[in-house]
Amino acid sequence: MKKAILLSIFTLFLGVALNAQSTQATQEKKAMPSPAATAAGKIGEKSIKINYFQPAVKGRTIWGSLVPYDKVWRTGANNATVIEFDKDVKIEGKPLKAGKYAIFTIPTATDMTFIFNKKTEQWGAYQYSDKEDVLRVKVKSAKAADFAERMTFELKDKAVQLTWENVTAGFGVE
Repeated sequence: MKKAILLSIFTLFLGVALNAQSTQATQEKKAMPSPAATAAGKIGEKSIKINYFQPAVKGRTIWGSLVPYDKVWRTGANNATVIEFDKDVKIEGKPLKAGKYAIFTIPTATDMTFIFNKKTEQWGAYQYSDKEDVLRVKVKSAKAADFAERMTFELKDKAVQLTWENVTAGFGVE
């Protein structure tokens, strides 16, 4: 009988501790300044999934300031943004094998170079190495139709579109 009572008390305390830990993790995730996001869908018969973290403008100047021109940028916040293709694709007409890739970018005032890199498990761009690059494509950037407080990826028509602050740029997928 004593063992049953002790076991019940232990189970109760364990449950309370696990619930508190779960609640704390949920609150921390909600309070993240750059929350996790996913963009997923199909272009033709190809499934595409992008996992990223969404930084916010927060009144700052983004392009050419917070995100410097002519330097490799992690394209988001926290961990590297990862894109996954279930089939071989062509990005801006250039072949890319099915698989997972980290996306980095090099923005300028008029264009953006999208970089597909083999090393998906990295924080920011601190361990970025161009030796791990699989593909680079340079595209024109444009003024976004609407101001975007949070960085967002979308699959539109036959393209992957990145929009943040007042800039949008994307790459074609076939």
